[in-house]
Amino acid sequence: MTAVLSWGVGLPADFRSDDVLAFHRRDPLALAERIEGRTLYKGLAWEGRAACLTIQFDGAHASAELAVDGAASAAAPAALAQLLPRMLGLTQQVEAFERAYRDHPQLGPLIARHPGLRVPLSASPFEALSWAITGQQISVRAAISLRRRLIEVAGLRHSDGLACYPDAERVAVLSEADLRSAGFSQAKAQTLIRLGRLVADDELPLDAWIATLPVDEIRERLMQVRGIGPWTIDYALLRGFGWLDGSLHGDVAVRRSLQAVLDCQESVTEGQAKRWLAEFSPWRALIAAHLWAVGLSKLP
Repeated sequence: MTAVLSWGVGLPADFRSDDVLAFHRRDPLALAERIEGRTLYKGLAWEGRAACLTIQFDGAHASAELAVDGAASAAAPAALAQLLPRMLGLTQQVEAFERAYRDHPQLGPLIARHPGLRVPLSASPFEALSWAITGQQISVRAAISLRRRLIEVAGLRHSDGLACYPDAERVAVLSEADLRSAGFSQAKAQTLIRLGRLVADDELPLDAWIATLPVDEIRERLMQVRGIGPWTIDYALLRGFGWLDGSLHGDVAVRRSLQAVLDCQESVTEGQAKRWLAEFSPWRALIAAHLWAVGLSKLP
């Protein structure tokens, strides 16, 4: 039995669907995400079941279909209706940012180069946070490979054959040996399992926080989890919740692009990047996304 739900949204004239497709095209082996033309197929855990989320872009419209192996709850249609605009970044008020800074000497050229830039989000805060942990202190390419092995060891697969990114409950029951065999360091394995258990036990109500976005509480609670630090939290707030004011000054790609934007001869330090970004609150993370785009590297 497969339950199928559908929903659609209109898109602004400057919507950058290529950015969304590129974000989900990171893994060249397409284990859990597959792109065909203007359509994304993404495997994920939905209410504990394997599901395939299909998002199709057609001009000024995006349509989504969610095929769940088994029955879907009565709350599933409303959840899908909220998920689609959030994943596409449609809840981000980028127009206000562009109006405020289109004439700024450094930000103006960035905006002109990437008008309408939004930050595509992961399907859930847990996916964003676990991805951030996976990618700590390693290259994007290495992190993608490690992410793929996490999906494989979790073992959730949709009936159409697409592997599914695991939810917290599935990660919580993995052993440290499972993750070590998949290539995770001991520290990262312990952190992922710890995070999975805290979320599964509702001690970290990530999904509930989507509606209220208590940033200070999220930051305080996550800082108490061994293995999670400021960069990981700011990245998860951006990719998991769509919060655009995290200061990603610790990100190497951000600092490298900022060096070019500011025309500096020497590398930009974390302190310098932090001070420069501070002027632009509450848009610091959105500016980081523009700097990622300048670097022409894969968005992490």
